[in-house]
Amino acid sequence: MSTYRIRPGDTLSALATRFKTTVSELARANNISNPNLIRAGATLRVPGRGDSFEPAKSGGAASTYRIRPGDTLSGIAARFKTTVSELARANNISNPNLIHAGTTLRIPGRGGTQAPPQGGGKTEGSQGAGKPGKATPAMLKLANAGRAAALGMGGYTSQGLCATGVSRAIQNAFGFKVWGNGNQIDNNLPRDKFKQVNMSLEEALKIPGLVLTWEKTSTRLGSIYGHTAITTGDGRSSVSDFIERNTLGAGGRSGLKIFMPTM
Repeated sequence: MSTYRIRPGDTLSALATRFKTTVSELARANNISNPNLIRAGATLRVPGRGDSFEPAKSGGAASTYRIRPGDTLSGIAARFKTTVSELARANNISNPNLIHAGTTLRIPGRGGTQAPPQGGGKTEGSQGAGKPGKATPAMLKLANAGRAAALGMGGYTSQGLCATGVSRAIQNAFGFKVWGNGNQIDNNLPRDKFKQVNMSLEEALKIPGLVLTWEKTSTRLGSIYGHTAITTGDGRSSVSDFIERNTLGAGGRSGLKIFMPTM
């Protein structure tokens, strides 16, 4: 049995892949009732291993860190108590949403070098637990299926069937159906095919093929059933049973979660 201190951006599914175990095993070993909710700084018991994995500490004027699959610039900034803009400036990064695993990152204002924790196991794929750097074929497929579903159901007129549109798009893209209303789909997305990502709505709308879910909206039915949609990647619109031209400007929504397909 080993221990691992959870870092910002970690997810249980990514850690399970990394340590060659399962989400259910990790949840059982740590008495986690909601596998989608883990807290940075908490110590996780990893079954079946005999060593410990702890982020290295450093201090001083400058340091380096080797980027791992699943890292995001915002997660690294939070870990080292700096900002995304500082990291981007120190490393001449023009697109903070796109970083590459294996690259050495300079951390301003710290001393020493941090490398990924060792101890075997594989990290999750190149997109990892943080923000997707670019659209995968599965994401593009879902974005296209989402637009087709919206046009087939209502086009530019809302019908209040957002979950039906998203479910239909997922079925047409990947061959399986996800049941539930707008605020249930997030819990019903299969975790071996979708994972939650940490990013703002503004960032998500620039990437096609992400699933958005809100717990509540400002309408009467929305306060009960929430809302769900799929991003188109144009920076402003999303699709469900209709095409919403300005998702970023839609007020009165709360409880946003964002998921990406991993197939």
